Amino acid sequence: MSEIINTIINYGFITRALIVGGMISVCAAMLGIVLVLKRYSMIGDGLSHISFGALSFATVMGFAPMKVAIPVVAIAAIILLRLGGKRIKGDSLIAIISSSALAFGIMLISLSGSSADMNSYLIGSMYAISEGDMLAAVVLCICVISSFILLYNRIFAVTFDEEFCKATGINTGLYTTAIAVLTSVTVVIGMRLMGSLLISALIVFPALSSMRIFKSFFSVTVSSIVIAAVSFLTGFMLTLILDGIPTGACITIVNLAIFAIMAIIGAIRNMKK
Repeated sequence: MSEIINTIINYGFITRALIVGGMISVCAAMLGIVLVLKRYSMIGDGLSHISFGALSFATVMGFAPMKVAIPVVAIAAIILLRLGGKRIKGDSLIAIISSSALAFGIMLISLSGSSADMNSYLIGSMYAISEGDMLAAVVLCICVISSFILLYNRIFAVTFDEEFCKATGINTGLYTTAIAVLTSVTVVIGMRLMGSLLISALIVFPALSSMRIFKSFFSVTVSSIVIAAVSFLTGFMLTLILDGIPTGACITIVNLAIFAIMAIIGAIRNMKK
């Protein structure tokens, strides 16, 4: 354990990955509760594919990848959350947009011959985390936590009964847009570590694991944060111990194990009732 701690302290890129991963995990867990309850649990996967397409385009064109990806993914997230279900069902709209963006990205990097540069976006890499990513993760985490603390009652109401909120004069569109933007930034930053193939695990697993046991919105929120933090730290340590295994894969496997444990505990509790 002391060797791992020394490694984290002595290597700046590992320290940055630890900070960014921890903050992104907490943000994804909190936002994931709202998305899962509103039946948009796969939006993280969809946005990661869109982000991959945007990052591919920016890389090929020589633009700053993050400056292109964040606004593009934010717009896509707003479209998915606000328009999904009106003309096309939400899951269908996610599939259409995400698969198209992923195909567009793959085609671009294949034609340009720069596929090696995009590997970190597909499977994630702690080496790809920059100081700019760390600063963005800190600001994002402050925004997400502050929003849930200051607007907890509004977020709760909009999550469970959007139509009633509209009837009482609450600007539900504003809250939906805010959730969409925060989720898009979380996905774009988190892709650097988790990769576009696994970033949705940070959004889905903590909320679903918590809901196996806890029932109230508050208890699910708190437990999701704890589960996200434990899963990330455990997965991150496994990455350092099992040198060569991508961080995203380790974190996802730990999340899966915790989900299985929580599901078993929940099933046993239900049998006793």
